[in-house]
Amino acid sequence: MGSVIPVGLYGDAVRVAHGSRGGWDLLGPDREVTHSVGNVLYTMDNQPALEVYKKYLGERAEGLPATGLLLPLAIRNENDDDHDTVRTILAVDEQKQSIIFAGDIPEGSHVKLMRANFDRLVDGAAEAAEQLDMTGYENGPAICLAISCVGRRLVLGPRVEEELEAVKEVLPAGAGVIGYYSYGEISPLASGRCDLHNQTMTLTLIWEQA
Repeated sequence: MGSVIPVGLYGDAVRVAHGSRGGWDLLGPDREVTHSVGNVLYTMDNQPALEVYKKYLGERAEGLPATGLLLPLAIRNENDDDHDTVRTILAVDEQKQSIIFAGDIPEGSHVKLMRANFDRLVDGAAEAAEQLDMTGYENGPAICLAISCVGRRLVLGPRVEEELEAVKEVLPAGAGVIGYYSYGEISPLASGRCDLHNQTMTLTLIWEQA
């Protein structure tokens, strides 16, 4: 308990590729974050954030924050090459009508709600594998670390294995796969900037070039 095990990779022959995708569908209009502090969102378009979420959740709003997994939030990235950064709900504050997310929500940023689509989530996992840059790979041994958000597992339910199968179909035949479910994934964006993600399938492929 409370321990960390570091792993170091070194050598001129080591190659690492990465990919990260979500697969959620955008929902509703583009909204401006008009008040937030860190990972606490108070208002969007000057409307209480929790009020907006409850409108879209309808009867499922009674199950917040758990049902909030069905509606993560997409933050528009300034770089056109970058996909949206996804944030998932951790808790709600009825008194302040605010929402606490698993990552910062910058004030002044533009966001959209997202909703689950089972087929798109599976497609998103496949797209994460397709994003891997395997330049120089020559069908030798390789290992893929697959990190999927626990929120995806809750949404996919009995279909959860499909996203892993979608990844395996894209990976080289000689690649092994290990992984786990997380509460946040860290991966570079297309621009090279590293960021915290939620509700994604994030992959790291490691091999040794001959």
